[in-house]
Amino acid sequence: MALFELIDAAWRADDVAAKCHTVDALIPDYVALSLGESLPVAAREVPVCADVGRPLKPLCVSPAALPFRKAVDPEGRAALLHAIAHIEFNAINLALDAAWRFNALGPAFVRDWVGVAIEEAYHFSLIHDRLVTLGYRYGDLPAHSGLWQLAEQTAGDVLARMALVPRLMEARGLDAMPPIFRAFQGIGDKATLRALSVIARDEVRHVALGDRWFRQLCSKQHIPVIETYQALMTTYDAPWPRPPLNEAARRSAGFDDDEIALLKAH
Repeated sequence: MALFELIDAAWRADDVAAKCHTVDALIPDYVALSLGESLPVAAREVPVCADVGRPLKPLCVSPAALPFRKAVDPEGRAALLHAIAHIEFNAINLALDAAWRFNALGPAFVRDWVGVAIEEAYHFSLIHDRLVTLGYRYGDLPAHSGLWQLAEQTAGDVLARMALVPRLMEARGLDAMPPIFRAFQGIGDKATLRALSVIARDEVRHVALGDRWFRQLCSKQHIPVIETYQALMTTYDAPWPRPPLNEAARRSAGFDDDEIALLKAH
């Protein structure tokens, strides 16, 4: 298949294994774009976000309906890993959606988000493997759909998408990582810690990509970065970062000291 046909097929796949397999098939196209090949014309327009492929399970509920998860027992570990797997699965769709929906930004943009999709599929497989060792599979437990709701709300605005998905929601994931690490360190789960280390490393880069594109778009429109970011969070009624912030990871991803101070003060 051509590049956008593959992205289309992966985006629409409602079977988890099929989605990951089709994303892996994008690797040659990703390499070709990285080597400077021109971007083909998209074969068709992107459909509405609600048509994205996803399995019948997990049952999606409001975030408030999900219990607080601790890794102190197998059930708690499974719930925590399932929540991470759900985030990674949604992140696959989000990256594919960005590469396809906003491909008019050119080959560098498409390459960046195809690369993110490939890594998110790998992250999902790492966490799902750990989940299986506990006797669970993705879909066995409830989850929430807040991340994809933001994708639907920002489908018509790449500036808002870059602000509110990588730069807000995925950055919140950076903040959540230290306590998750401590939880699995406390029970000596080295295999899960190795998987989380890979994810933590890559997610800083993913947030940094969103930060870079957001800044470029702000520069092109001659609008301020920090004020625009905060205005978009207000406009879309997006959840503000919860303390404590992972300041080191956020700085590595492009947030400067002034913005971190403003986020902490909110």
